Amino acid sequence: MLDLLSSHGRPLSVREVVRRLGLEGEERRELKKVLRGLIGDGSIVKIRGARVGLPSRMNLVPGRLQCSPAGYGFVVPEERREGQGDVFIPAGGLREALHGDRVVARVERETAKGPEGRIIRILERAQQRVVGRYESDGRFGGHVVPFDRRVLQEFFIPAGEDGGAESGEMVTVEVTRPASEKRNPIGTVVAVLGRLTDPGVDLKVVMAKYDLPDAFPPEVEEEAERVARRPGPGETKGRTDFRDWTTVTIDPATAKDHDDAVGVERRKDGGWRLAVHIADVAHYVREGGPLDEEAYLRGTSVYFPDRVVPMLPEALSNDVCSLVDGDDRLTQSVVIELDREGRVVDATFHDGVIRSLASLSYQEAQGIVDGDAPLRKRFSSLVADIEAMDELARLMRGHRVDRGSLDFDLPEPKLILDQDGEMTGIVAHERLDSMRVIEEFMLAANEAVAAKLHRYGAGALYRIHERPDPEKVREFGELVASFGYRVPENLETIRPEDFQRITRQIKGKPEEKLVSYLLLRTMKLAQYHEDNLGHFGLAAEKYAHFTSPIRRYPDLVVHRALRALRQGRDAEREAWLEKRLPEMGRHLSDAEQRATEAERELIEWKKVRFMAEKVGDTFSGYVTGVQAFGLFVELEAIYVQGLVHVSSMNDDYYHFDEKAHLLKGESTGKVYRLGDRVEVQVVRVDLDQRKIDFALVDVLERVAERGTPRGKPREGRRPTRPRGRRSR
Repeated sequence: MLDLLSSHGRPLSVREVVRRLGLEGEERRELKKVLRGLIGDGSIVKIRGARVGLPSRMNLVPGRLQCSPAGYGFVVPEERREGQGDVFIPAGGLREALHGDRVVARVERETAKGPEGRIIRILERAQQRVVGRYESDGRFGGHVVPFDRRVLQEFFIPAGEDGGAESGEMVTVEVTRPASEKRNPIGTVVAVLGRLTDPGVDLKVVMAKYDLPDAFPPEVEEEAERVARRPGPGETKGRTDFRDWTTVTIDPATAKDHDDAVGVERRKDGGWRLAVHIADVAHYVREGGPLDEEAYLRGTSVYFPDRVVPMLPEALSNDVCSLVDGDDRLTQSVVIELDREGRVVDATFHDGVIRSLASLSYQEAQGIVDGDAPLRKRFSSLVADIEAMDELARLMRGHRVDRGSLDFDLPEPKLILDQDGEMTGIVAHERLDSMRVIEEFMLAANEAVAAKLHRYGAGALYRIHERPDPEKVREFGELVASFGYRVPENLETIRPEDFQRITRQIKGKPEEKLVSYLLLRTMKLAQYHEDNLGHFGLAAEKYAHFTSPIRRYPDLVVHRALRALRQGRDAEREAWLEKRLPEMGRHLSDAEQRATEAERELIEWKKVRFMAEKVGDTFSGYVTGVQAFGLFVELEAIYVQGLVHVSSMNDDYYHFDEKAHLLKGESTGKVYRLGDRVEVQVVRVDLDQRKIDFALVDVLERVAERGTPRGKPREGRRPTRPRGRRSR
């Protein structure tokens, strides 16, 4: 069907398709099914006159709608052609489409900033359930204001469909009638979550918003309990026996599952042997069974500050698949041979069985290397092995950096929570060398596995990271130019080492954190794909995820592909898998993004709730963004970001210099630019909008000293006093 449409220069009617393909009888009925499927997934588009055609030939773009709280949106193409950007959709072009819907957009004009168009068709509704704040409208029913500000329409709740909710309570709404051009969507309340100020309601709201499951279906738990048994002689027979190798796990102190174990030995010729053992989840999770289908649906585990939403039931993740010390465990193992300089020479792949000698925390492993006497005594039999791991990892990291691999040592916030899940403090997460050791070994295993799969053309999912868009690189170059850094002029062929050169230059400087964040925002998101397209950030030609099958479904796909190479390939299954892989890649990339957004949103919300008690307090911070409407500032000690609105900067009239990314005072000449260190006061915290407003302390002081600027304020620029408490 697609070949036929590609070979003709115009859309075809169904009758023409039947004639040109020579279809008869049952084949005609089959054609209708094929057409419905292709129209449903956006591969072809039905137009007036009952004709069908290819979207790319008609300026039509199938994709996912991403809305902005400001009222407009972008359609992100599902299959992006070279040079094709997101399609901007102004408010008047959204029609009845909502955030997250799969849509078809018609490109109507090209602008300096990219294509612009309107929505012409909705392929699939994303919002089957919506979380929001219920407000009663009396005897006529009520309405729900969506918690996600990107959902731009309120939902009407008919009388008697409120589920007992009271005004101001957060609820989950099931959509019973989608929006049209003339009416808002209609729904019924299916769950009452509580008020925004109630302890624990933030977690309930985030889980409901992202449709994260609270429990496993009974049949999934039953299968997990049934297969979760200790490996016996029958299961270990025929596997490579690593039980007499020195093997350990090194994980966070709070880890409940251990899906990777490692061992290192120095060979007599001065070279190295690295063994990376990964829990053999594929042995326990039968492809196509209830357990497998649920794991695929979830796609990944979700990690909140005080709770995990696991991909697999605990009977597997925390028990039989966890590589605990002292017990036999089944693994898929990679043994990597390296020369004396730490360069990979060869790799072999095994169905293995191991027995870990110890489960160390990162802090314990680091203490051993740093010379902590009690720890070295306690783990005396492992001291030489831990030191060898540290030495080898440093060699391997050096080679990876030399080829251009990017590394960001950005501090990650760690939330301190009380028993109700409320945040009581925040600290920087430790970044230890022992963490880098395990990271280095896992990267090496992932690359070795990807190379094996690619060499034999095995169907699997690769972890890809594409080259950044030249336009974003140009914007990054303009942003960092104010700090004296430059990116190459040829943005089309930008290389990882070009960015690495900048990360080396900023090391240890005040602007290091900011420039690193700006660089991260320049990069595309990594994703899962059926083709090996390389990993830009790691400067790796071949890369796949292999090392975390307990918490990532793509790793399970890779494990099955490796086993098929070892035990014999099934042509029928490979043909079936080849058809499924593109959709699997999209689904699992979406699942990962959903988990990331949910984790980030809950953390940011807890920060906002924490700051509600800090109104009137002052903090040091850095300017992380400059816009015409104000300054974004991240607090130095607690990693909280807020906005200094330009209306609060009432000691002068400030003008925005877009090219230089700064605000400059008209009378005082005072300049605020990216990276500036400032003192701010918390003046307002909005729990509904999850926003924090700051005011610049020196502006408050200057206003207090000499009042507001003289002269008649210009229209639209009237200075106003900061909202919230005044400076004390």
